[in-house]
Amino acid sequence: MRQRRALAEINVVPYIDVMLVLLVIFMATAPLLMQGVEVQLPQTATQPVETTDAEPLIVSIDQDAKLYLNLGAQDDQALSIETVKQRVATVLRRNPNKAVMVWGDQRVPYGEVVILMSELQAAGAGSVGLVTDPPSGRQ
Repeated sequence: MRQRRALAEINVVPYIDVMLVLLVIFMATAPLLMQGVEVQLPQTATQPVETTDAEPLIVSIDQDAKLYLNLGAQDDQALSIETVKQRVATVLRRNPNKAVMVWGDQRVPYGEVVILMSELQAAGAGSVGLVTDPPSGRQ
């Protein structure tokens, strides 16, 4: 009878402590997981866009008008506009409510961004958001 009683009194407090430590570690490292291409975003005083999706589909365009997509392990590989359009269309067919955002370098010609946005809309994106940084004076 004594063995049964000992099994019924397992102390779970150490397990809870381990879970809390793991939770803190994941919360601290989650913001660091967002990767992308280094671009200088334009600075504007705008309101953030509300999205229900945890991770939006981000298309980056650098100062040389090279395109990058945050899908898969090779998100630092330059892609053609046709490849970006095809991959975005594939993702949007699976998840039509997925947010599509453009990280455009402020030095890229305006026409390149407009072409990219129109191609993204042709791929099925109902709306395309532009990512900016807040002005240096305000944060």
